[in-house]
Amino acid sequence: MENFWLAFGLTLLAGLCTGIGGLISVVPRRASGAFLSVSLGFSAGVMLYVSFMEIMPKALESLTAANGPAAGPWAAGAAFFAGILLIGVIDRLVPEQINPHEPGLVHDPAAAVKRRRMMKTGTVTALAIGVHNFPEGFATFIAGLTDLQVALPVALAIALHNIPEGVAVAVPIREATGSRRKAVRWSFLSGLAEPAGALIGFALLMPFMNDFTLGLTFALVAGIMVFISLDELLPTAREYGKHHLAMYGLVAGMAVMAVSLLLFATL
Repeated sequence: MENFWLAFGLTLLAGLCTGIGGLISVVPRRASGAFLSVSLGFSAGVMLYVSFMEIMPKALESLTAANGPAAGPWAAGAAFFAGILLIGVIDRLVPEQINPHEPGLVHDPAAAVKRRRMMKTGTVTALAIGVHNFPEGFATFIAGLTDLQVALPVALAIALHNIPEGVAVAVPIREATGSRRKAVRWSFLSGLAEPAGALIGFALLMPFMNDFTLGLTFALVAGIMVFISLDELLPTAREYGKHHLAMYGLVAGMAVMAVSLLLFATL
């Protein structure tokens, strides 16, 4: 308990780094199609790389520890596809008129339709990032309570992850509303899931948290993030620019996340 405020401060600072990404994304005065295409492709690359290279390995490790080497991978796979199914069902329940996953809406001549698409892209991305950041905030907070030497590199790595995630939220919000302030505000709000995860986890989840529930949570979140990347971010990125620009952004997002993970591993 003596490290409570230090642990919470580290978690809060790491979470608010999404706001840095939001500030970066509003530097251009008017978002061009090329900028949107690269930025959304970049965001998809971030989410895909983090899902497969960081979150799913954590899920597999936790579930293997809980269920053994035979049942653990099956549980991780089932939870991953359960996350895809969950967000897929939600997607199908949204009317086609406002569903950003339906093809062709980007080119609709009605500006209102285009703005609704981008607004929903931003809000859904913010929700997905918030869900992803929730367990990360809890993990950072627990590390801060137990071992500061572990907490510092963990917070640094998560902060690096959160900067491009802030871009993912702010770009579509700015395009939909035309407001830089709203874009930055949404990017900051998405990062507040981390300190929220720290406090709620500390108050409610600690007595029930074990390898099994933590592993299921990680795998579920990975499935949600993969679905959003492939069904929303990448198609939108391609429709706002050329195919190659979206792919360049995708690869750049993966590269940034790979470097941040390698830096964390060497600390």
